[in-house]
Amino acid sequence: MQIEVKVPQLSESVTEATLLTWHKKVGEAVAEGENLIDLETDKVVMELPATKAGMLVKILKQDGAQVTSNEIIAMIDTEAKASASSVKEVVPPAPAKVEPTKVDPAKVEPAKVEPAKVEPAKIEPTTPTKAIEPVVATQSAEGRIEQRVPMTRIRQRIAERLLQSQQNAAILTTFNEVNMQSVIELRSRYKEAFEKKYGIKLGFMSFFVKAAVNALQKFPVVNASVDGTDIIYHGYYDIGVAIGSERGLVVPIIRDADKLSLAEIEKQIAEFSARAKEGKITLAELTGGTFSISNGGVFGSMLSTPIINPPQSAILGIHATKDRPIAENGQVVIRPMNYLALSYDHRIVDGRDAVLFLSVIKEYLEFPGQGLLDL
Repeated sequence: MQIEVKVPQLSESVTEATLLTWHKKVGEAVAEGENLIDLETDKVVMELPATKAGMLVKILKQDGAQVTSNEIIAMIDTEAKASASSVKEVVPPAPAKVEPTKVDPAKVEPAKVEPAKVEPAKIEPTTPTKAIEPVVATQSAEGRIEQRVPMTRIRQRIAERLLQSQQNAAILTTFNEVNMQSVIELRSRYKEAFEKKYGIKLGFMSFFVKAAVNALQKFPVVNASVDGTDIIYHGYYDIGVAIGSERGLVVPIIRDADKLSLAEIEKQIAEFSARAKEGKITLAELTGGTFSISNGGVFGSMLSTPIINPPQSAILGIHATKDRPIAENGQVVIRPMNYLALSYDHRIVDGRDAVLFLSVIKEYLEFPGQGLLDL
C-alpha cells in the first residue's frame, strides 16, 4: 500500500516552508519515525519523520521547493522492499600492480610551465541549508574575493521582525546594575543539594526569569502588548528566552513561568538549548510570549540595547557578570556586578515604570530568599 508523505500543519503565522535536504533517495528503505527531510520555516528548522516503514518510491518536491501545510511531497510503499542497488555493498577494486619505469636522464626535456589562470572558486554555503545553490565567489580587479550567500528563511524572518520592531515601536532603553554576590553565594551553597534533588544544575537564568516575573506582576503594562489603539494586558507570564544556534536566534517560550519552580525553569531551558542545537524546537514552542530575556553575557557582552520582539512591549538584556569596584557603606569594595538593560515600547510604558521595573529586578536578585530554591 502506498501512503502519502505530507507537509505537517504549519502554525497560523507561517504560510510556507522550504524543503532543505532529502535524507533518502527513491528506492531506499525507510524505517518508521526515520527523518525523511528537513523543512525550514521563518521560525524554525524541523524534521519530517516517516509515519510508516517501507520504501520511498516517489519524490514529488525536490530540495529547495516552497511548500505549504498538508502538501504531498513524496510517496512511501509500505509493502515494497528496498531495491538491490540501494543496499548493495560497494567493494573497491584491488589496486593494480605498477612496474617501475626506467628513464634516461639525458633524454628528459624540461617541462613547459603555463602561467596559472585564476578561476572563480565554487564555495559551498556555510549555512546548514543545503537547498541553497553553490555560491560562486567573484574576484575584483584588485584581486579581492567576495561571496554572495542568500539568506536562509529564518534569517530573513529575523531581519524582517527586527526592522518591524524598530519601525513600529517607540523603543527606549534604560539601564541599572545589580550586585550578583547574593545569588552567587546562594547558588554555591545549595547547588549540590539542588542537583541531587532535581537532577539538574542550578544556573543563573532561572533567577533572572523569576525576578522578571516578580517585576511583571508589579508592573502589568510591561507584560502587555499593543493592538492598534488597544492595550492588551495578559493575565499570564509566558517568558521567551533567547537561545543562539547555528541556524540563527530562536526564542522558545517558558509558559506560565509564574507557576514554575527554579528547577522546572532550569529543566526547560536546558531542554530548549539542547534541541535548538539539533534544530528540533517546534513552532508551537516559539509562538506567543509576553516578555523576553536576552543573555548576551554568555558571549561576553558587557552592555547592549536589545530590540523588542513584537508584539511584546519590553525585553530584558542581561550581560556578563564581572568583578568591579563599587561604593558600599562608604568603602570601595570589589563585587560581581551585572549591567541590566530594559528596552521598552514608550507608546505604552512610561519611563517611570521602566525604571522602577528594573529596580524591582535588582532588589529581587540582591536579596534572594532560600524559599526560591524550594528546598
